[in-house]
Amino acid sequence: MNKKSNNFYITTPIYYVNDKPHIGHAYTTVMADVFARYYRKIKGENNVFFLTGTDEHGNKVANSAKAHNLSPQEFANNISNEYKKVWKKLDISYDEFFRTTDPSHEKIVQDYLQQLYDKGFIYKAKYKGLYCVGCENFFLSDEIINNTCAYHPNTLLVEQEEENYFFKLKDFSVFVLNEINKQTYEILPTERKNEILGKINNGVNDISISRSGVSWGIQLPWDKSQTVYVWIDALLNYYSATKIYSEKEKFWPPSLHLMAKDILWFHSLVWEGLLLANKIELPKVIFAHGFFTINGQKISKTLGNVIDPLVLVNEYGSDAVRYLLISSFSFGNDGDISLEKFKEKYNSDLANGIGNLIARIAKLCETLDFNNTNIPVNNFSSDIVKHMSQYRPDEAIKSVWRRIADFNRIIGKDKPWKLEKNKLKEKLNLYIKKILSIAFDMEPFLPKTSEVIQKIFSQEKIKKPDSIFPRK
Repeated sequence: MNKKSNNFYITTPIYYVNDKPHIGHAYTTVMADVFARYYRKIKGENNVFFLTGTDEHGNKVANSAKAHNLSPQEFANNISNEYKKVWKKLDISYDEFFRTTDPSHEKIVQDYLQQLYDKGFIYKAKYKGLYCVGCENFFLSDEIINNTCAYHPNTLLVEQEEENYFFKLKDFSVFVLNEINKQTYEILPTERKNEILGKINNGVNDISISRSGVSWGIQLPWDKSQTVYVWIDALLNYYSATKIYSEKEKFWPPSLHLMAKDILWFHSLVWEGLLLANKIELPKVIFAHGFFTINGQKISKTLGNVIDPLVLVNEYGSDAVRYLLISSFSFGNDGDISLEKFKEKYNSDLANGIGNLIARIAKLCETLDFNNTNIPVNNFSSDIVKHMSQYRPDEAIKSVWRRIADFNRIIGKDKPWKLEKNKLKEKLNLYIKKILSIAFDMEPFLPKTSEVIQKIFSQEKIKKPDSIFPRK
C-alpha cells in the first residue's frame, strides 16, 4: 500500500494490439476492477486511480496491420476501440485508458531514456541470441524447450543478431535484489517471488532497450536509426500516465501492478531496475496470477478455443460473467474454465442462489404490504476486508456466497410465511438488514446486482422484481 498517502493506484498491463481481447485479458481486468471498486468505497472516489490501456508499437502490430491492409496506427485504433468496447460491456470502471501512441507518452519515454543514457547506464553493443517473436524477447538456454519458449510452444525461436543499445540491468539487479529482501516492494504470490529470486541469483544479463529493424516504434532521441524496445516503451506507461493525466502525480508509486505470470520478469526486475536508475520510488506490490485453460486445453487460435468475452456477456450478462471469472479458481494459481460448468454455476449460484433469495424476501414484503425502515449498510463485512487485504478476491466472493446459501437455508428453516403478522415483520426487518449487507459486500464484484438489491430493499414499499438471473 502507498505509505505516504491514502491513495491507491492500480494497473493492469497495457494489452498488445496485435489481436482482439480474449477471456484472459478480461480475467485480469475484471480482477483489477474489483480492487479499484473496493478501495473507492474505503478510501473515496478521488483517492483511487485505475489505469488500463493498450500497447501499440512493435513488429507484431506492424505485421498484423499489414495483413489487414491498414496502417499500424489505423490498426491500433481499431483494436484499442475493441478493448474499450469489451471493458464497457464488463462494467470496467477504469479512470484512464492509456495508449502508447500518445505523443505525450512518446516524449516522456524519450526524456526518460535520455537521462539514463546521459548517466552512462545505456551503451551500444552487438547481441546474438534466440528470440521469441510472440514474446518479443530473447531467451537464455535454460529457458528454452525444444527450441521454443514456455509460452509459445508451437513457434520456434529465431536466431537474431543486432547492434542495439543496452541498459545495465546486470548492475541494477543487485540493487533490485536488495530492495526485494528489504521488502520495499512485494512480489506475490510467494512462489512467484521465489521464482524471481532464483532467476536473479542465477545471474542477469543486460537488456536491449532498442531495436534497429523495427520502424513502428518510438525513436531513440540520440540515435534515430533505432526505436525503443516495445517492452521498455510499455513499462514506462505506468510512470508517464501520472505525468500526462491531470492531478495524477500524487498517486505515484503504484499500489498494485496486476498481470499474468508470463510477464512477471519484466514487471518485477526490469521495471524496478529502470526506476532505480533514475532514483524513482518503486511500486508497492507486483501480483502475478496464473494461466487458465479452457476445458483442459491451453487457449489457442489453432485449437479454436479462444473465447470472446462479448459472447459470454451477451449470453449471461456482465455481472454473471464477472462472478464466473472471479470465483472459478484460486486467484494466483492456474485453473481451468469449462463453458459447461459456467452454465451449471450460473444456475446454481446466481439463479438459484442470490436470485432466489431476493425473490423470496421481496415476495414476503410485498404480500405483507411491509413498511420498510431499514437504513442501507455502508461498511464491508470483516470477511471481505480480510480477504481483500490478502489479495484474495476469489475468497472474498466465496464468503459472500456462503452467506447467501446460509441465508436461503435459514429462511427454509424459519418458514416465515407461517408466522403471524408481527413476528413476520420482525423477521423481515432482520432479513432486509442482512440482504443489504450482502449487497454492499457484493458491489466490487457484481456492481449491477448490488445496485439492484440496494434499490429494491431501500424503498418503503418493497415489490418482488422480475428475475435478476433467469435460469439458463
